[in-house]
Amino acid sequence: MTTLVEEPTKRRGAGWIVVAVVVAILGAELVLGWQSLLGALAHLRAPHLGWLAAALLAETAAMQAYARMQRRLLRSAGVRVPLRRHVALAYAAHSLSVSLPGGPAFSTALNYRQMRRFGASPAISSWCIALSGILSAAALAAITLFSTATAGDTADWHTLAALAVAVVLATLGVRRLARHPGRLAALLTVVNRLRQRPADHGRDRVQDFLEQLRVARLTPGHGATAIIFALLNWLLDALCLWLCCVAVGGGTISTGQLLLAFCAGMAAGSLPIVPGGLGIIDGALILGLITGGMTTEIAIAAVVLYRLITLGFIIGLGWLSYLAIRRIA
Repeated sequence: MTTLVEEPTKRRGAGWIVVAVVVAILGAELVLGWQSLLGALAHLRAPHLGWLAAALLAETAAMQAYARMQRRLLRSAGVRVPLRRHVALAYAAHSLSVSLPGGPAFSTALNYRQMRRFGASPAISSWCIALSGILSAAALAAITLFSTATAGDTADWHTLAALAVAVVLATLGVRRLARHPGRLAALLTVVNRLRQRPADHGRDRVQDFLEQLRVARLTPGHGATAIIFALLNWLLDALCLWLCCVAVGGGTISTGQLLLAFCAGMAAGSLPIVPGGLGIIDGALILGLITGGMTTEIAIAAVVLYRLITLGFIIGLGWLSYLAIRRIA
C-alpha cells in the first residue's frame, strides 16, 4: 500500500521539477534576450500590410497544395470528391496534428474516416494516407538538399537519390503485391510460423485488402502531379516565411539561406515534444535566419509574424473546418 501511494507522489514531484527547470530556462532566455525582444516588438508594431496579406495568401495556397496532392492520389484510385472537401479535411487534420498532444494520431484517424466517407475503401484510404506522408517527407528532404547546395554547403546527393529510389520502390512494390496477391502467401506463411499460427491464418483478410488496393493505379501523370503539389506545399510555406521577413524589413536573406532555415525549423518540429513545436520550431527558425545574415530583432519579429499566421490564422480555420466536418457527419 505504501508503494502505491508513494509512486504517484514521486511522479508529481518529478513533474514539478521538470516544470521548474523549463520555467528557469525560459526566464533566463527572457532576461538575456530582453533587448532583442524589445527591438522585435518595435518591428512588429507596423508590419507592411501588403506583404502581410501576401504571406496569408501564400500560406493558404500551401494548404491548398497539400489538399490537391491527396485529391490527386484518391483520383488515381477512382475516388472523385470536390476540392473544397479535400481542403476542409486538410485544414482540420493539420489543426488536430499540431495543436493536440499526440495530434498526428488524431489527424490520421480523421483522414481515414473522411476518406472512407468520400467512398474510398479501407485499403485505398490507408494507401493514400501513407503515400501522402512519404511524398511530403521526400519533398522536404529534396528541398533541404537543394537549400544546402544553394547556401554554399556540399549537398549529399547520394541521400537524395536513395530517398527517391526508396519512394519509387515502395510504390511499385505495393502495386506489384496488389496485382499478384499470391506472392504474399509465402511471406505470410513465414510470419505465421514465427507467431506459431496456422499457415493460412489471416490470408483471406490480407488478400481482401490487396484486392481493394488493386484499384489504385498511380500513373506517371498522377504521380508527377502529386509530387509537384507536395513540393509546392513546402515551398509556399517557405514563401510565407520570406514574405513575413520582408514585411518587417528583413528581405535581404538569400533564397538558399531562407530555405535552409525553414527546413531546419520543420525538421525540428517533427519531434513530437510539444504541440505545434512551440519554442522548438521558433528557436530553429530564428537561429537559421540569424545565421543567414538577419539581425536578431528582425529574425524574431519575422518568426513571430510567421507563427501568428501558421499557428493562429491557419489553425483557427482548421478548427472551424473540423467543426463543420463534425456537423456534416
